[in-house]
Amino acid sequence: MPESRTLLVVEDDALFAAVLRDQARELGFQCLLAHTGADGLEAAFGYQPSAILLDIQLPDQSGLTVLDQLKRDARTRHIPVHMLSALDQTREALELGAVGYALKPVQREQLLDVFHKLETKFTPGVRRVLVLEDDTRQRESIQKLLENEEVRIHGVATAHEALQQLREHTFECMVMDLHLPDLSGFELLEQMAAHEDVAFPPVIVYTGHTLSRDEEQRLRRFSRAIIIKGVRSPERLLDEVTLFLHQVESRLPPERQRMLQTARDRESTLEGRRILVVEDDVRNIFALSSVLEPRGAKVEIARNGKEALALLSKSLAQPQLAVDLVLMDIMMPEMDGLTATREIRKRSEWQKLPIIALTAKAMRDDQEKCLQAGANDYIAKPLDVEKLLSLLRVWMPKG
Repeated sequence: MPESRTLLVVEDDALFAAVLRDQARELGFQCLLAHTGADGLEAAFGYQPSAILLDIQLPDQSGLTVLDQLKRDARTRHIPVHMLSALDQTREALELGAVGYALKPVQREQLLDVFHKLETKFTPGVRRVLVLEDDTRQRESIQKLLENEEVRIHGVATAHEALQQLREHTFECMVMDLHLPDLSGFELLEQMAAHEDVAFPPVIVYTGHTLSRDEEQRLRRFSRAIIIKGVRSPERLLDEVTLFLHQVESRLPPERQRMLQTARDRESTLEGRRILVVEDDVRNIFALSSVLEPRGAKVEIARNGKEALALLSKSLAQPQLAVDLVLMDIMMPEMDGLTATREIRKRSEWQKLPIIALTAKAMRDDQEKCLQAGANDYIAKPLDVEKLLSLLRVWMPKG
């Protein structure tokens, strides 16, 4: 059985880890320390801590991949995780299910807030969910899907009722449709953001309306997750809500556990996505293709930075060749990965193109250089398939 107040700190800076440990002990936590992502995962699975503090820049992998792996495993999915980093990757972390994000250097007051936030998430009690849906039948079926002894659903039919509820109660999570009788979903989200007296819980947009790219971008400013109503969307909705409520999966009814497993088994992240692999070693190209192609991705190959830029330029004229994500080797002839990454970032069209650097070894200065050049993240060779898939889930553009 897990200890009732155990905190796992995953942080490779020994001095800062000690500060966090001392602060945790002062507040009555037992504290476990891990200095790498792999050790952090092992400790989380083995000890089942009450909460986790997780750094993003770890020597062996990005903290975001650790978070993704924690949230995809039924044993650890419910554990609240708070991220700490000198880099601002708040949106990615919150979308994956982190409860909060603190930018280093972290002041003592901020740390106290972090510990308090974690504590409220693992303290047992009834979790409230606000469901905003004007179709009565839909609202009732969502209520049936989500409600249990630990979860109370407040169903409302209009945006104004929702605002009233948000003023009066604290909700762990909100599920909303976009087509409402009084305001559009976008207007409601804007009002929630503008009013100090209205709480803003994680919002899951659950809609039957097909979203344009612009609408999706607009929503992403507010929403943790966008779920399109469809044939098997109840599994995804259950999956997202249990994530934000920190529900222990093994305590759910067997039928709901099966639904959650189904939602996670369908790995649609790579389906139909175009990934540019920039790599000069044939063995690595083969290894990457054999991971990506069976999962539905289309793989484009460039042997160096120059070829990568040429290929990306060609895709500007032919939108059907648009690349969704780049895997960029750092050591290459003619033009290395750092130079190529800097060149890509000079073009406004490619500012948001996710680039994952493939580094020869897990050296801190290698990682720093990649991030400074404009890479979103890095992974060390030899490539670990699970870590790679995690990174792709984190950085692949949604929708």
